[in-house]
Amino acid sequence: MDVERRTVLRRRVRWLVAGTITYNVVEAIVAVSAGTIASSSALIAFGLDSVAEVLSAVAVAWQFASADPERRERAALRVIAVSFFLLAAYVTVDSVRSLFGSEASHSTVGIVLAAVSLVVMPVLSAAQRRAGRELGSASAVADSKQTLLCTYLSGVLLVGLLVNALFGWSWADPAAALAIAAVAVREGLGAWRGEHCC
Repeated sequence: MDVERRTVLRRRVRWLVAGTITYNVVEAIVAVSAGTIASSSALIAFGLDSVAEVLSAVAVAWQFASADPERRERAALRVIAVSFFLLAAYVTVDSVRSLFGSEASHSTVGIVLAAVSLVVMPVLSAAQRRAGRELGSASAVADSKQTLLCTYLSGVLLVGLLVNALFGWSWADPAAALAIAAVAVREGLGAWRGEHCC
C-alpha cells in the first residue's frame, strides 16, 4: 500500500473514532441516567458498555496519533481487552443482584435509545472495520468489534426492555444484562490475543 493511501486510511480511522467517542458519550449519559431511574441493570450495563467503547476508541485514537501507530498497537489492544473485562465483571455482579433484588420498571427512553443504536452502530463499525483491515491494524479492527458489540447489545437490550414493558417479566432485564456480559468476555479474550475479526 502506498504512503498516500495509508495516510488517507489513518485519517479516516481518526474521524471514525471521533464519531464513535461522541456518540458513545451521549449514549452512556442517556443509558445510565435512564437505567438509574428505571432500576434497569440492562440499561446501566448498556451505558457502561458505551464507556468501555469510549476507552477502546480513545486507545485507538492514541495509537493513530503516533507517527508509527504499529508500535502502539499491542498496548491499544490491551486497553480494549481490559475495557471488555471490566464491563463484564460489573454487569455480572449487578445482574445477579438485580435477579434477587429490585425489579426494573418500564423505560421508554431506554427503548428509543436501543432502537437508535441498533441503526447507528453497525454503520460506524463497518466503516472502521474496512479501514482497519486495509491498514492491517488489529486494534482498529478490535475497536470495530467493540462498536459492533454495541449493535448486538442494542438488540439484546431492546428485547429485554420490550419483554419487561409488554409482559412485566422483570427477570428479562438482568437476563439481557448477563447476555451482554458473556459477549463482552468473549470479545475481551479475542482483543487480548490480538485476533482480527472475521
